[in-house]
Amino acid sequence: MVMETDFCIGDSRAYRDEVFTFTCDACKQVILHVPSQLDAEKFIGRVNLKECFRSANLIHSSDPDFQILEDGSVYTTNSVLLSSEKRIFTILLFNTESQEEKRISVLLENQAEVVKERFSKEKVLNRAKRRWAPIPCSMLENSLGPFPLFLQQVQSDTAQNYTIYYSIRGPGVDKEPLNLFYVERDTGNLYCTGPVDREQYASFEITAFATTPDGYTPEYPLPLVIKVEDENDNYPIFTESTYVFTVFENCPVGSSVGQVCATDKDEPDTMHTRLRYTILEQIPPSPTLFTMHPTTGVITTTSSQLDRELVEKYQLKIKVQDMDGQYFGLKTTAACVINIGDVNDNLPTFTRTSYMTSVEENTIDVEILRVSVEDKDLVGTPNWRANYTILTGNENGNFKIVTDPKTNEGVLCVVKPLNYEEKQQVTLQIGVVNEAPYTRDSGSRLAMSTATVTVTIVNQDEGPECRPPTQIVRIKENSPPGTRSNGYRAYDPEGRSDHGIRYKKLSDPKGWVTIDENSGSIKVFRSLDREAETIRNGIYNITVLALDKDGRSCTGTLGIVLEDVNDNGPFIPQKTVVICKPTMTSAEIVAIDPDEPENGPPFDFSLESSDSRVQRTWRLARINDTAARLSYQNDPPFGSYEVPIRVSDRLGLSTVTSLNVIICDCITPSDCATRSRERSGNGDVRLGPWAILAILLGIAMLFCILFTLVCGTSGTTKQVKTLPDDLPQQNLLVSNTEAPGDDKVYSTNGFTTHTVGMSGQGICGTLGPGVKNGGQETIEMMKGGHQTLDTCRVATGHHHTLDSCRGGHVETDNCRYNYSEWYSFTQPRLCEKVHLCNEDDNDKHAQDYVLTYSYEGKGSLAGSISCCSDQQQEDGLEFLNNLEPKFSTLAEACVKR
Repeated sequence: MVMETDFCIGDSRAYRDEVFTFTCDACKQVILHVPSQLDAEKFIGRVNLKECFRSANLIHSSDPDFQILEDGSVYTTNSVLLSSEKRIFTILLFNTESQEEKRISVLLENQAEVVKERFSKEKVLNRAKRRWAPIPCSMLENSLGPFPLFLQQVQSDTAQNYTIYYSIRGPGVDKEPLNLFYVERDTGNLYCTGPVDREQYASFEITAFATTPDGYTPEYPLPLVIKVEDENDNYPIFTESTYVFTVFENCPVGSSVGQVCATDKDEPDTMHTRLRYTILEQIPPSPTLFTMHPTTGVITTTSSQLDRELVEKYQLKIKVQDMDGQYFGLKTTAACVINIGDVNDNLPTFTRTSYMTSVEENTIDVEILRVSVEDKDLVGTPNWRANYTILTGNENGNFKIVTDPKTNEGVLCVVKPLNYEEKQQVTLQIGVVNEAPYTRDSGSRLAMSTATVTVTIVNQDEGPECRPPTQIVRIKENSPPGTRSNGYRAYDPEGRSDHGIRYKKLSDPKGWVTIDENSGSIKVFRSLDREAETIRNGIYNITVLALDKDGRSCTGTLGIVLEDVNDNGPFIPQKTVVICKPTMTSAEIVAIDPDEPENGPPFDFSLESSDSRVQRTWRLARINDTAARLSYQNDPPFGSYEVPIRVSDRLGLSTVTSLNVIICDCITPSDCATRSRERSGNGDVRLGPWAILAILLGIAMLFCILFTLVCGTSGTTKQVKTLPDDLPQQNLLVSNTEAPGDDKVYSTNGFTTHTVGMSGQGICGTLGPGVKNGGQETIEMMKGGHQTLDTCRVATGHHHTLDSCRGGHVETDNCRYNYSEWYSFTQPRLCEKVHLCNEDDNDKHAQDYVLTYSYEGKGSLAGSISCCSDQQQEDGLEFLNNLEPKFSTLAEACVKR
């Protein structure tokens, strides 16, 4: 942007930002050449305010569409459209102290009209050309044009004598970005073809050439720098979206909390990158405890009353704004979390001031009391953890107090036995402090809470003493049963002797030893094994109880040190080895020996096989005392090989381990295992439970079909008695049939018998009224030769006599069997039923069986109610004879004989 005064003469001065102002009287009118359309908050030029009025402290624009900064920069506050070619406004400079005032008139001209006017003046006036020298040139970034935008004119003084052609080269011309600038060949006018981003290209260094038509160069190449003027088009950005700082409570005023930082891509050392930091909000809001330096972004405290026990954390909303914080500057916000660190500003205090407890004499390593404290500092930190001290009363060292790390309680223990005969009561004074020093008082004794503990000593009948409580004996492992050794010995505290003390085993986990009751010596009962799973460090512990003659006792531990013997050969725990071919040619195998080192390594490895193929394929090479390398040779194919390897210890004891060696096409052994699982998973065909069920059902259906065919074939010769139609009801007998009524047939011998109708009556039909005899009807059951109607089924409404069935076949279409079959089936069953009905529980005749009854007319619809009545008067019971053997056995067991 170029600014010049047309109404005065004088020097031309170049300012730092290369906006040129020509002035003779600084307060005269200033002309700014601008495009016809201006956007809001855009830089349009700079006015030298200091030369007009240096002591001005108030700057004001008469036009609200324009804002004037302290350095004279002119910005638009709103979008401006120059409806005419010119627009004028006034800059008011005022000193509030001296009440002095000056004014500068600013004229805005359309840039395109100025270029046209300049060209016309040059043609009319034909003024002298400038010398061929570097000419400062600048343009505003993100310019709105119009394009091509005239920048300046390049001319040589030799143009007065020659015809000069002008040309340019360099970045923006024939280098990236291409074709951004061009020069008119004849006039030397330099133009820009489009907007430029200063953050991408801060300046362009191009070279101008002046030549004659025949190629003569009267001038040296002219270096020409085109500077891109900055525009405030980049927001300042915080380096972090959320800052987290920690400051300790009770810190002094002005303590540094942390520093925030923001960056701006605009031109450094200008108003566009002059940033100002501000705290917008604090949560919780009151009281205000923090402040931020506006230019450095350093956050400091404004109060020394930070208390973590009240507020553990504060949140700040911070802002950064360019243009030195002017309201039209670009701004960005971020969050800041300030954690309040804990310091030891709260004393631990006992919940009680005095305690009482008791302990038996001669007891040690027992907990006798727990004391608790309260502390408001952060739990789990040295500011909260308590350190307890016995201040007085523990001159003999009988007590110890420690801190429980989980509960922060003080645990008072007896570490040295007390003697009731010497002292019956001990008074202790205990104190408590934190691990971290108290910050509010330098005197440790003044910053300590104390309490009193009264310990009462309880008298105890002193029995034998197991001193030392753990005693050691040595026995070689695998010692034969009956081997004796010294055992555990206890002493009488009175005479310091073991006379009269008896010993018993309390604990012997494996039952390896027995103990002599009088001497306490032990004898091996079972073979001792040092390598047993439960043995740790070669020591087998048993617990011994020592008793005196009064029954008082003590308990001790006898540690049996099992001395090692070479009874275990070394072996290889790894049973499978994978060698990835061709990346590996060998594998490392390691052997172990449960015995002690003197009976263990160095080991000797060898192939244990008479097979020549194993000897030809595999080789063993020792690596160290416990490991060897197994390698293959002769390029064996992929697959699994069994390689027996013998491992011997230093004393020659050995074992043979059959090693499964897999030669696999893989990179690592784990790849081989994965592929094996994939092959096994893809190759196996497994049937699910439903598939198995379907196969079983198919087989069952096949058997049913075969069975049906066989039974159907046999049914042509003999009719099979089938189950009744009510089988789906899961009933053997149907008892709720009520219709139709009884059907009767009359025999030739005068008996009337109920028939088996379709109504579902029983096999043994209910005996109806007998023969009329003197007005009376008597029921007579004939033995041997009497015939009764059983399974000859007759349709309802038809009557048949016994005579019709005696001839060999029953004279009805519904009768299924001939007479002989019917008689042989019904006779024994009816006789047995009548015999049972004839007797009561005492094997005597029932009363209603021997009595006669007078005839009273038509029989009751309810039928007989005598003991001989059949309770299942239903037809179709022939299926009872075809039940499975289980039902037949059940029926025989239930029949009373």
